[in-house]
Amino acid sequence: SSTPSPRFLLDENVRVELARWLRTHGVDVKLAPRSTPDARIAALSLKEARVVVTNDWDLCQYGSNEVCAVVWLRIPQDDPESLISSFRKLLAEAKAFTGQLFIVRVGAWRSLLLPLRVVVRAR
Repeated sequence: SSTPSPRFLLDENVRVELARWLRTHGVDVKLAPRSTPDARIAALSLKEARVVVTNDWDLCQYGSNEVCAVVWLRIPQDDPESLISSFRKLLAEAKAFTGQLFIVRVGAWRSLLLPLRVVVRAR
């Protein structure tokens, strides 16, 4: 296909089984170092065109000018099989990732456009 494969950046709160599964399927994945602040994860995502994968709502609040894209996992932490099968479904069905927030539940997902966030700085 002409669409480049998405590259992922997994937040520290994402099960390592997902990273292993992605790597065995030839997907470019990077793990965020422990205790990396959300703003730094978002900046790295934008710089390297990587989709952030997280269980953390805080990363969903970044705008399209601050993060490449976000996959917000709403899957029980004790269920790696459902995590992997749901992520497989997302990869098979999603056409593009950039600029979007994906909400992934067991066996289903939906996407929303990330808003452009305007930051007003004091002079």
